[in-house]
Amino acid sequence: MVKSVKANKTESVKEEAIKAPGVYLREAGTLWVNDKFDKDTIFPVVASIQEYNLMDKAHKPKSINLYINSPGGAVHWAFPLINTINMSSIPVTTIADGLAASCGCLLLMSGDKRVAMSNSSIMSHQYAWGSQGKEHELFAKIKEFEFATQRMLDHYIKCTGKTEAYIRKHLLCQSDVWLSPAEAKKHKIVDEVWDAT
Repeated sequence: MVKSVKANKTESVKEEAIKAPGVYLREAGTLWVNDKFDKDTIFPVVASIQEYNLMDKAHKPKSINLYINSPGGAVHWAFPLINTINMSSIPVTTIADGLAASCGCLLLMSGDKRVAMSNSSIMSHQYAWGSQGKEHELFAKIKEFEFATQRMLDHYIKCTGKTEAYIRKHLLCQSDVWLSPAEAKKHKIVDEVWDAT
């Protein structure tokens, strides 16, 4: 009878040790941005990084790996995540794994360590904006357009160490700029290229 109880207890412990898919990765500090930048994609990542920072030392991950596979999206959702990374006491490694375009590129260059997988694509471009309304309303919105453009430029300067003239010529010029991982490293958007082949 005692043997049977012990066996049942062992089986119960084994069952408890089996966790749902994704739990191990999240506990290890692995997160993803794998869609366009909007509240549904970005807020859960922001919340997760904030939660990691609030954990007690025994459960807090030593580092956070943030994988990016995104076509971009709303720049006003990129900056809350960038701010969260900047304020994190846990170092964040950003990893381009597939596509890091537009806001994805902004996020990629924000990590404490920045990595591009060898088969990834990176795209940089000027702030894109669309609006509608009356003439005076559109002129009023131009002010925010100028603010957002300057915010992006300041971020590029901070993260790459390049001059405004260099960035406007090579990274925020009139057309989309598609970069290989090696080119992204040359422009200081990433620090390392990891061979994924």
